[in-house]
Amino acid sequence: MAFIEARGLTREYRKGTGSVTPLRDLDLDVGKGEFVSLMGPSGSGKTTLLNLIAGIDSPTAGRLSVGGREITSLSRSALAEWRAATVGYVFQLYNLVPVLTAYENVELPLLLHPMPRAERHRRTALALDLAGVADRHDHFPRQLSGGQEQRVAIARAIVTDPPLLVADEPTGDLDAEAAESILALLGRLHRELGKTLVLVTHDPDAAARAERIVRLERGRIVPTTPAPAPAGSAR
Repeated sequence: MAFIEARGLTREYRKGTGSVTPLRDLDLDVGKGEFVSLMGPSGSGKTTLLNLIAGIDSPTAGRLSVGGREITSLSRSALAEWRAATVGYVFQLYNLVPVLTAYENVELPLLLHPMPRAERHRRTALALDLAGVADRHDHFPRQLSGGQEQRVAIARAIVTDPPLLVADEPTGDLDAEAAESILALLGRLHRELGKTLVLVTHDPDAAARAERIVRLERGRIVPTTPAPAPAGSAR
């Protein structure tokens, strides 16, 4: 059984007197520990699909299970509890709380879980270390570079040790050097910690880091075809 299994997934939004359907009858399987990139033009449904997988949004129709749990039938409170235990979300614009230090931003998700203060400190320190920003633990977001902010955001995403990481254009606001370091970090978390990783990106070089690229157009997955053989090549 796939770790992520979507069948007939559809998402429709009301817009004025009409509607918009960014996803239409989509089927997708992602294996446990797999690294998948979602690519496609703006409006193709990439972020909508990511938000459904992460339990941030709910489909209009279809079925979606993650880690063997059917999440489309969960109540709002049960879905929030599942999301806190299962998913780490990395946003393009970091979404750090400006009045909290790097340490406090990373610790924040742990406050939703009953645990001793010493255990919260251990997990927070470990996540900051894994993300390479332990030396910035007492800095506020305004005192960090964009790459450092994103590393803090990744530390926050992994501090609860979720089996699933999702990232929406995590390098879209970074320069080339910082983007490379963030992609390398995500790849290391996937390889060394065995995280299932779903990445939305417009960047072909970023997408190529994944084990598989899933292309979307108009809310549907586009079948991939092998590149044509060069003219005159042997068959």
